Amino acid sequence: MSYFAATTLHHALHHLETAWLFTRSDFKTMIFPAMMFATIVSPHYDMPALFYTSCWLWFHVFQFNVSNQSYSANEDVLNKPWRPVASGRISVKDARELRWALIVFCLGISSLFGPNVVITSVMATALIIVNDDLRLSDHPVFKNLCSTGGYVIVELASLLILSRKSALDGTSIKALSWSMLVVLLTVHAQDFADVNGDRRSGRRTLPIIAPEGSRIYMLCALPLFSFALASVWSLRPLSSLIFVSMGSWVGIRYYLFRDEIRDQSTYRLYNIWIMGVHLLPANARFHALAW
Repeated sequence: MSYFAATTLHHALHHLETAWLFTRSDFKTMIFPAMMFATIVSPHYDMPALFYTSCWLWFHVFQFNVSNQSYSANEDVLNKPWRPVASGRISVKDARELRWALIVFCLGISSLFGPNVVITSVMATALIIVNDDLRLSDHPVFKNLCSTGGYVIVELASLLILSRKSALDGTSIKALSWSMLVVLLTVHAQDFADVNGDRRSGRRTLPIIAPEGSRIYMLCALPLFSFALASVWSLRPLSSLIFVSMGSWVGIRYYLFRDEIRDQSTYRLYNIWIMGVHLLPANARFHALAW
C-alpha cells in the first residue's frame, strides 16, 4: 500500500471513529428504541426501507450530538471523558462547523423521502437550536420538553420512511402519543447518573433541584405507567406481569440505589424498559403478546 493510500485510510478511520464516539451512547437511548418502535408500529416495510430509516436516524442523531457536545465539553470531561470534544479529539470550533454542515446534509437526505420527512428534519434542527444555542437545556422543564420533542420527531420520521406513506394510521398515532407521554414524564431518568457534571456546569436538572422527590416520583411513575400500558395494549396476564415487574424494579432501583455507578446501571435497565414500551404495540399489530 502506498504512503498516500495508507495515510488516507488512517484519516478515514480516524474520522469514522470520531463519528462513532459522538453517537455511541445514543444507540441504546434513541437509535435502537426508535428503530424497534418504527419496525413494530409500521403497518408494512421492506429491507431497503429499514436501511434508509437507519441511515436517516443515525445522521440526525449525529447532528444533534455534534451540536450538543460542542456546548457540554466541561461537564463531559467529568461524566463522559471519551466524547470527542471532551477528549480533545475535535475542537469546539470544528464541531460547530461540522454541525452546520450536517444540517444541510440532513435536509438533503430528508428530501429523498418527501415533504413530511423534510418538515420533521426542519423541526429537529429548530429543536437543536433552542436546546443548545438558546440554552433551554439548562432549565429542567424545558430540557425534558426538548428531549421529548427529539424522541417524537425521530420516531415520526422513522415511521414515515419505513412505511413509505405520507400519513399515519390509528395504531401508529396511538403508539406515538403514548411514547411521547412516557418519555415526557420519565426522561429525567437520564439525569441521575450525571448529577456531578451537571452541577459543575451550572445546569439545573430535576435530580439536582429535587433529589428526593425525583426519586420518589420514579418509584411511583414507572409501575403506574407499566400497568397503564399493559391495559392500553390489552396484554394478557403473563406478559402484563413481566412488563409491570420490569417497570417496578427499575423504579425501586432509582429509589434505593443512589450512587453514580448504580444510577448508570439503572439507566441501562430504564432503556430496556423503554424498548419494552415500544414493543407493546406489537400486540395490536400481530397479537404477539397474547400470553
